[in-house]
Order: sequence, then structure tokens, then C-alpha cells
Amino acid sequence: MRFSSVLFTLAATAIFSLGASAQDENGGAISGVVQSQNGPEAGVWVVAETDDTPTHFVKIVVTDDDGRFVLPELPEAIFQVWVRGYGLVDSEPISLRSGASNVSLKAFLAEDPLLAAQVYPANYWYSLLEVPGHEEFPGTGPDGNGISEGMRSQAQWIDMTKQGCQLCHQLGNKLTRSLDHLSHLDFETGLEAWQYRTAMGIRGPFMAAFAGRYGPRGIEMYADWTDRIAAGEVPPTPPRPSGIERNIVITQWDWGNESSYIHDEFNNR
Repeated sequence: MRFSSVLFTLAATAIFSLGASAQDENGGAISGVVQSQNGPEAGVWVVAETDDTPTHFVKIVVTDDDGRFVLPELPEAIFQVWVRGYGLVDSEPISLRSGASNVSLKAFLAEDPLLAAQVYPANYWYSLLEVPGHEEFPGTGPDGNGISEGMRSQAQWIDMTKQGCQLCHQLGNKLTRSLDHLSHLDFETGLEAWQYRTAMGIRGPFMAAFAGRYGPRGIEMYADWTDRIAAGEVPPTPPRPSGIERNIVITQWDWGNESSYIHDEFNNR
């Protein structure tokens, strides 16, 4: 569980003009540049993580046009610092102490679209879901087009894919867009795996009943989605942060535990 404090700076120059005295006052900073074989990498995330603090602590910033970054207001600690960006593969973390400056971080280009897509947001992967066309509504039931008669419009169907499943699951993340974790059960088809997936666990009866509101086409839709992804389909490349989107500092603290059933909390200032 993470508590996030998001600080929007007034201008990019404010981030990159932190002097030594300001860094000392703020508890230290790590600054430097991100470069790949193509030169400076603009609009990529620089992530610093540590377990030297009472809870797992993360600070994230975005590079400017020249690939420069400053991770400000860091506690005294040793951080694992790494780079993520669209078109790149995640870099190997390097150990840096707060206060380090003139750091050069090496970024690595993804060798193919599939490798690059592994860090795309979950909603980009979820966008590959192919919902029934608007002309198929209202549904005609299991003996008709497989869409529940209670589904009156395509908009209602799409609302269920968002307001229903996504209230508890980040659909499109690696676990949900793949059936690999069920491979030991030797299902013959993705449809069988999805029928099992939506019925498993303590929430299984609820999920199965909810999925039934689609009609048979619902499970078929999700099975088709994961089948196409398994065959190599990838979503379009997202744009990197640009302009004012880069003027951001994200601070995260982990709390709760592995079984906490609570959504993230956040605070803006």
C-alpha cells in the first residue's frame, strides 16, 4: 500500500536550480543525467528506492529535454536508482547515497515492440479488449448472440468492464493480461482458464455471478483478449511525458501488508 505525495513545480527550471545549500536544507538530493546510445533521454522516469527508512521509500522524477534530473528532499540513506521510459527496458539499479551529484545513468533501448510494451500502462493493454459492436445491442441472450438481454447498449457493456472489474483489479497489468500463472492446470483453451479464474478464491462466487451479467460473450471476450496478447499483440506506444507533465516529484511510502484490502491513498500539495 502506498501513500503518495505529489508536488507539481512551477517550472522545470525550479527543479534544476537546486543549490548545495537548498539540498542540505531538504535532506539531500541526487542529480545527474540519463543517456542511452541515442544520447540524452528526455521524458523518462528516474526512480530512487530504499529500505533504509522505516517503510519502503520511493522518489520519482522525470528528465528534462537534456535528460537531466534532480531527486530532491531525500532522507539520508542509500538508494537503488534506476530508469524507466517508453521505448526502453528498465535499467539495472545502481546504489547511490543521497547527496550524489553529476550522476550518469545508462538507459537501454528496447530491442523490439514486445519488449518495449512490458512497461506500458495497464490501461493501454486493456485497450486491446474488443467489445461487441453497438449494433449487437440489446443482447438476445444465450440462445441468440450470447449477450445478456439485460445488456441494453454497448455503453452499458463498456461501463461494466470499467466500473465492475476495475474497482478491484488493475486489468491490463502483467498478471491479468496473461494466463501463464495457470499453465500448471493444463487448460486446453483460454476460455476454460477464464471460467476457472473468475470462479476461484473467496470472491469467486461473486466474480462468477458478476461475469454472468454479460452473458457468455463476456468470458469469450476476455479469453480472446489474452489469447491475442499471448500471440504477440501489443498496444500502441504511449507518448512520453512532455512540457508541464515533466514538472513533477512523486514520493511514495509503503504501508499495510501483503493481504491488506485497501486502495491507495494520496495527497496533493
